[in-house]
Amino acid sequence: MVRDHWNFTAAPFDGTLEPATFYCGGPQEEALARLEWLVEERQRFGLVVGAEGCGKSHLCAMAARRIGGLGAEVALLSLRGLTAGDWIELLLERLPLDAASRGEPLRPWQKLENRLRENTLMERTTAVVFDDLDAAPTDAVDGILRLISAAEPRYARVVVIATATPEGFARLPGGIRQRAAVRIDLEPWDEQDVAGFLRRSLERVGGDPEIFSADAAATLARFAGGVPRVASQLAQLALVAAAGDGLERVDAATVERAWRELVPASAPASAAGDADRASADAAATPAPANPHVRVVRRLWG
Repeated sequence: MVRDHWNFTAAPFDGTLEPATFYCGGPQEEALARLEWLVEERQRFGLVVGAEGCGKSHLCAMAARRIGGLGAEVALLSLRGLTAGDWIELLLERLPLDAASRGEPLRPWQKLENRLRENTLMERTTAVVFDDLDAAPTDAVDGILRLISAAEPRYARVVVIATATPEGFARLPGGIRQRAAVRIDLEPWDEQDVAGFLRRSLERVGGDPEIFSADAAATLARFAGGVPRVASQLAQLALVAAAGDGLERVDAATVERAWRELVPASAPASAAGDADRASADAAATPAPANPHVRVVRRLWG
């Protein structure tokens, strides 16, 4: 219904982690710049810290592409849901080992070290991106600590990037937290970022970038709290509601109605209260504009 009503070529807010759906808002732009600095300066370890839904996994996927473009050999692995012993086998699967290397009768860690040594001899960086470090099994945390702290020459060109929530970051071993050359706090989007995300997503599927009115985009940003995952879900629901009503544009009232579907009356009081406060804010005063800070290239480049 939504695609037919708006003449989209695909779903604009499908929530996938494909590079084409990545929107580089202010926080993402700064995070990617710092991660590129990490690789270019051959720093061993960097941590990206952000709340659930702030786009850490999507950032990891895009960072892997960017870092690969710098000439590094990149492996991306989510550690969420793994059991003890799984992580290193899965990591080896993501590295381009030849058949002979994979078939060697060696322990997985020896195979990994052999690959690191080969890349070091070829003066090529090995970049390993671990998503959800705070959800990793203990043996994975111990192995990553070795990757970022070992002094042997084979580790000289290893760069490790990991993500965690603020709560998970506090639970990580001190040896990992202290070795981060940079901690990148992935902040929520501001109102301009949300509006840009809506326009970019609609343009990508052949839609009118102004389907969401300015008031609707501002209201959506307030209800979503700048959280990319929530913004995407709410935008999709608002499109469905507007299409069902036969509207040509999504207005602020439709966004509010969609929000109340996303956070129903049976939700916890805190969530319902947030909705009421956001609704009052949307009707009363505009949200203050958060200034974009674009100094990372000067600070880190």
